[in-house]
Amino acid sequence: MDVINDHSKSPVGIFDSGVGGLSVLRAIRSLLPNEAVVYLADQLHVPYGQRPLEEVRSFSEEITRFLLGQGAKLIVVACNAASAAALHWLRDRYPQAPFVGMEPAVKPAAETTSTGVVGVLATPATFQGELYTLAVERFANGVEVLQDTCPGLVQQIERGAMDSLETRAILRQALRPMLEKNVDTIVLGCTHYPFVIPHIQEIVGGSVRVIDPALAIAKQVKRLLEMHSLQASNVFVGDVHFYTSGSTDELSLLLPRLLGEGGEVDLVKWDRENRLSIGA
Repeated sequence: MDVINDHSKSPVGIFDSGVGGLSVLRAIRSLLPNEAVVYLADQLHVPYGQRPLEEVRSFSEEITRFLLGQGAKLIVVACNAASAAALHWLRDRYPQAPFVGMEPAVKPAAETTSTGVVGVLATPATFQGELYTLAVERFANGVEVLQDTCPGLVQQIERGAMDSLETRAILRQALRPMLEKNVDTIVLGCTHYPFVIPHIQEIVGGSVRVIDPALAIAKQVKRLLEMHSLQASNVFVGDVHFYTSGSTDELSLLLPRLLGEGGEVDLVKWDRENRLSIGA
């Protein structure tokens, strides 16, 4: 399917297993307010991070097909697990569309650490993926990289329970062992996790740097839009249309809290052949 020609109105397509990608959307909205966006949250299958890579790849392919069908001119895989499982494959499968994916920010962390100890918070699928492995091999020579999967944290954020005692306990359990080993940089390797940065910073203190990759992703989107002459006109502010395979009401309630704005939310449904369509 070809990217449509009226680029001033064509949307940027963004997807995640849930609301985590809203952290990326927030950065894109700040940097590129003129761009229209179609955002799909596959909340029926959240979290991706605990699923086999092959299954995540299948979901990612069908969501990409759906977003291109909505006229998306560029696809942001705003999910570390989906990027690990499918990013290279999607680029080969859909060469007509530029893709931007998530990669744990191991390089900037390794380049700036003073203690030589870096912590990465991510889901199991991200740690098992080639993108993460290659980043550690290429950029973390001589740096100790500590890992934690923060079990249950994605689900807490999906419920909007960012400030709950359980959420804080999950973070303390992940971060305190890292602090004992003199970590000075924390990499957020899941797009859900930026929504609890205040609690992370409270636990690790002001001397520990927390890296949120969202701004770097937004800058890459801007660069690719300009490179391919796909940028929107600056005459109007782009709107955002949301789709979810979960509860439209629950997502509508979370949007103002996580994104700072709302928008139209429609249902999408998976059929028995794992195909997506707009639901009733």
